[in-house]
Order: sequence, then structure tokens, then C-alpha cells
Amino acid sequence: MTSTIAVNDSSSAEIFPELTRDVIDRMKDAENPRLREILALIVSHVHAIVREAKITHDEWWQAIDFLTRAGKMCSESRQEFILLSDILGISMLVDAIDHVGGPGLSESTVLGPFYAGQQRELAAGESILLREEESDPLEMRGRVTDSQGRPIANALVEVWQTAPNQLYDVQDDDQPDGHLRGSFRTDGAGTFRFRTIMPVSYPIPYDGPAGQLLAAMGRHPFRPAHIHFMISAPGYRTLVTHLFLDGDKYLGSDAVFGVKPSLIIRPRLVGGINTVEYDFGLADEREPTRAQVEELRRQRR
Repeated sequence: MTSTIAVNDSSSAEIFPELTRDVIDRMKDAENPRLREILALIVSHVHAIVREAKITHDEWWQAIDFLTRAGKMCSESRQEFILLSDILGISMLVDAIDHVGGPGLSESTVLGPFYAGQQRELAAGESILLREEESDPLEMRGRVTDSQGRPIANALVEVWQTAPNQLYDVQDDDQPDGHLRGSFRTDGAGTFRFRTIMPVSYPIPYDGPAGQLLAAMGRHPFRPAHIHFMISAPGYRTLVTHLFLDGDKYLGSDAVFGVKPSLIIRPRLVGGINTVEYDFGLADEREPTRAQVEELRRQRR
């Protein structure tokens, strides 16, 4: 292969197009065709951005420094690159492409950076609190079904949320590990039930590069009050989603774009306790994702 020689021709409509072609051509022997496809698109689009925005050396070094600082912020309890993906809407776009939707199926949303792995398994109706909190109690009830409304027994329902101080346990040394987290199994009728407290809105971590980028864009770091759910069962696609409290002032400006109307809940008083009943529908693992459906349509054209 003939190497590309740099030519500085600022009069050209497209600066140095042969460089982009050369970078992509040199991937032709990559063993993984999917990796080659994705990297070719990344190179093509990033080169186009550099050309269109006319990025300077100083600006590029600022970008490199930004990514370097983001890497240094990552730890076992914090993932700055997930935050960046979330606040730029990339996480929700990937979710939309890779999600199976349709009648009887629940909508998904972002996982977020604070999932801490499967927690202790509790009996139906138990509390996910490991200490008392000055907050109104909440009881969550519901069913897990397939797309036809048939119950899924022994499904794993994992839940987690922040404390009233707007922090998850992994962010707060004063909270017991596993506080406001728990795992439950559905019964033969597909039902689950647990006790918790009313969730609160909170800011995503904004003391690092992700927060600096939000400020530079003139945006706030807050997420509306919600409870995380991850529901899995053999033969079904894992559902990652939230339930958001109706009336929260950040519902229309969630910092990570995660709100969907079908996921907004309004507790009602049952026996003097705030109660939410919400059913989740899981997709069969054989059902194609939106991306797979689009690819099949493209191939048939």
C-alpha cells in the first residue's frame, strides 16, 4: 500500500481527504468485521468533525486533556465515561437502538453509573433500608409478565435508589453498604412487593469533567426522583429501567435524558402509606431489537 503524504492545501473544498481514506483502508485486514465497520465510521465522522469545525492544535489538546482527566476520575464506585455518555444522550440512543419494544413490553432507560451488582435477596414485602431515614415510606407492588400478560415466575427484580441526602450508598461512607438496594424473586403469579422510601431528585456527580462539560453547555446536573429496576429471567431479555415520580420539577430536563411518559408514576395512599402498583413486561430473548429489524428491512430492499 502506498503511504499517504501530507499536503497542506487550504484551498481544497475538503482538507486532506486522502488521509481519511488511507486510515480506513489500512483496516482491511482486521479479523473482526464488525470492529472494522464501527472503526471506519468513527474515523470518517471524527475526521469530518475536525474538518467542519476547523479544530486547532490547542483545541485538540484541550480535548485530550479532558479525556485524560475523565479517565483519572474513574474508580470502582464511579465511571466518568458513563456520565459523559449519559449527559450527551448517547446512552439513551444506544438503548433505543438495542431495545425490543412493542405491545405488552415495558420501556427501558439508562443503567446509570451506580449499579453495584446483585444485592442480598429479600423476601416479598421486606424493606431495602439498612437504617432508618427521615422520609415518607413507600410500598412498591407489581407483576412481571411476558408480552401476552402471562406471569413470569422466579424473575429476579433488582432495585436501587439514593438516600434522602441525594447520594447512593457507594458515594457516601456513612451509609451501610447495600442501603436502599435489594433483590427479590417473583412468585408463581409473577408478583413482587417491597418497602422503601419516597425517592428524591439529585445531581449526578458534577465535580469532574462531566460536570464541567454540563456547566459549559449551560445545563444543570439534576435527575428527577426515581427508583432503578433491573429485571431478568431465563428466556427473556433483561429489562433495565426506572420509575419516576410524577410532579418532579426535573422531569422535563433530566440531565441524562432518561424520562419516558410510560415510566412516570403517581403513588396513592393505601392504608395511609404511599403505594405504587406497576407491572413490567419482558421481551422474549428471541425477539429482534430495533436495530436488527431495521437491518432486516434494509437487506430486503
